[in-house]
Amino acid sequence: MTVQRIRSGSPYEPTIGFSRAVRVGDRVLVSGTGPVRPDGSCPTDPGEQARRCIEIIAEALGRAGATLADVVRTGMYLTDVTAAEAVGRVHGELFGPAGPAATMVVVAGLLDPRWVVEIEAEAWL
Repeated sequence: MTVQRIRSGSPYEPTIGFSRAVRVGDRVLVSGTGPVRPDGSCPTDPGEQARRCIEIIAEALGRAGATLADVVRTGMYLTDVTAAEAVGRVHGELFGPAGPAATMVVVAGLLDPRWVVEIEAEAWL
């Protein structure tokens, strides 16, 4: 079975040793994705952070031949429970039609202290 590794250019990829996404057969796994813009900045609004995470996920999925409609599972990691409504609303807007299994958990912190949310996804083609 062929394995396709998709890099996004994240500065963490070479130091941590990961790929943004990996496609194995009909399965595409997208790593936890933080809300970083190309210039390194990060939105402050939790909903906009979620939207940016999902934009990055969509780009990685596209490079693997998948779309948001192919997503069957997501994981959302929040550092603040009060962000759940905004993050959930964006998740519902962008993933709602696919209806993936989803988990949202509150964690003590994420890699970058500016991040309120990090999202991972799995797609099946």
